[in-house]
Amino acid sequence: MGWLPDETGLEKNRANFVPLTPLSHLARAADLFAGRTALVYGRTRRSYAEYHARVGRLASALARRGIAPGDVVATILPNLPAQAEAHFGVPAAGAVLNTINTRLDPDTVGYIFGHGGAKMVLVDAAFVPLAEAAIKAMTGPAPQIVEVADPEAGIAASGHYLEYEDLLAEGDPDAPWIMPADEWESIALNYTSGTTGRPKGVVYHHRGAHLMTMGTVVSWRMVLHPVYLTIVPLFHCNGWCHTWMIPLLGGTVVCCRDITAKAIYAAIAEEGVTHFGGAPIVLNTIINAKAEDRRRFDHVVEVFTAGAPPPAATLAAIEPLGFNVTQVYGLTETFGHVTECLWRADWDGLPEAERAAVKARTGVAMPMMEDITVRRDDGAPVPRDGRTPGEIFIRGNAVMKGYYRNPAATAEAFRGGWFRSGDIAFLHEDGYIKITDRSKDIIISGGENVSSVEVEGALMHHPAVSLCAVVAKPDDKWGEVPCAFVELKEGQTTTEAELIAFARARLAGFKTPKHVVFCDLPKTSTGKIQKFELRAVAKMI
Repeated sequence: MGWLPDETGLEKNRANFVPLTPLSHLARAADLFAGRTALVYGRTRRSYAEYHARVGRLASALARRGIAPGDVVATILPNLPAQAEAHFGVPAAGAVLNTINTRLDPDTVGYIFGHGGAKMVLVDAAFVPLAEAAIKAMTGPAPQIVEVADPEAGIAASGHYLEYEDLLAEGDPDAPWIMPADEWESIALNYTSGTTGRPKGVVYHHRGAHLMTMGTVVSWRMVLHPVYLTIVPLFHCNGWCHTWMIPLLGGTVVCCRDITAKAIYAAIAEEGVTHFGGAPIVLNTIINAKAEDRRRFDHVVEVFTAGAPPPAATLAAIEPLGFNVTQVYGLTETFGHVTECLWRADWDGLPEAERAAVKARTGVAMPMMEDITVRRDDGAPVPRDGRTPGEIFIRGNAVMKGYYRNPAATAEAFRGGWFRSGDIAFLHEDGYIKITDRSKDIIISGGENVSSVEVEGALMHHPAVSLCAVVAKPDDKWGEVPCAFVELKEGQTTTEAELIAFARARLAGFKTPKHVVFCDLPKTSTGKIQKFELRAVAKMI
């Protein structure tokens, strides 16, 4: 189908086919935009020529340190220049980048080290204790620690490990990069938040990362030389692939270590930030900023928001401040955002409340995707009636290769020829998706996924707890926070503060319950806890 009767001599060759990779964006930018500012962090400003040279140094230094093509190099870094450089330098060495969430506990980080098989880890000096504790907790060969100091934040290296700048000094800025021979080669390994147990390793390919960068430019209506603020952590889906994208346009990446209203306003006013992404909690931070933290600016800032559906009230409050917000949706398994609430001209005249409600929709497929829709479990499409629920099914070039060393989970995720998101939604008459619930009882707090099962497991270790259930409680600041409902053992007592402290000692801070309710848990006749009843109670607390 689609082939001419005789295609002799029309085969792919080096002249008409080059494997897609986002590495090509920086290689091109170093030639076209050599003198333009590529990276900004405080007083640090680097041109594209300098950026490219440092990436070359990193790639060749990794090779000289024994990192071979296919090896995994991890990072535990905030949004710093070193993290941006690693996004190009690690794959330019033919290796696979594994960015690790800095908010995880040592046991989980140790599991990721062991499961991913990282040979080296670039670690911010402030997180060296986390890396050390993770290595003690892991099994198998430990990665070599390379320490990244942050003079801008006043964070010095400990002196116990090879320092990042010394590693770069070992490299050759003119060494050739190892470009992929096949665009299906792996570029990154990202671990999920472990919502149903241990986190799964999601493998990205060069093709998907490249097409994400191209499609995002279209959806975000970008032109040459944007100024992008890194609010989305680069350990989340590689920052939605935005760091790989910016060199395509000769733009500037403004690194932001600590996400505060003051820092955001300062970056917009001083650096001319034009674009950033962030969870709804970031929007609320901007809305609720103190007067002394606000700065004046004279342009509209384009914002992608994701992580949880933004309340209509939040969208209505932020737009008058100079921000145009577009809701996007995606998962770790889809390289980040793959749907957008694409604005239509016939909505321009809607009253403010209705405009905000429309903007809160999940949206439609972005250009790099083949199809995103809502279907029943048997694969049949749901009607476009605005009420019939189904699961979001996804198909397209920005879908993972699969779960690393987990073929069973990969087969289940791709059952029926679609990636099954696990998110419940319905379709509006115009085909726009709207999420209504999340399967597996995922709680999304400040853009971070929290497993209710994991929190329940931690609480069940307390000697006074007989049974517990954790659900999402709406929260003005974080979007959602974990709320625990607890049945105590007969004759046992404890307090809310004691249980929260108990959980905090075993979990990352964002996973810790913020409220504890002592009660008899509602159950079905078979003993299953009826979480829908608990969610209703949590909304009233």
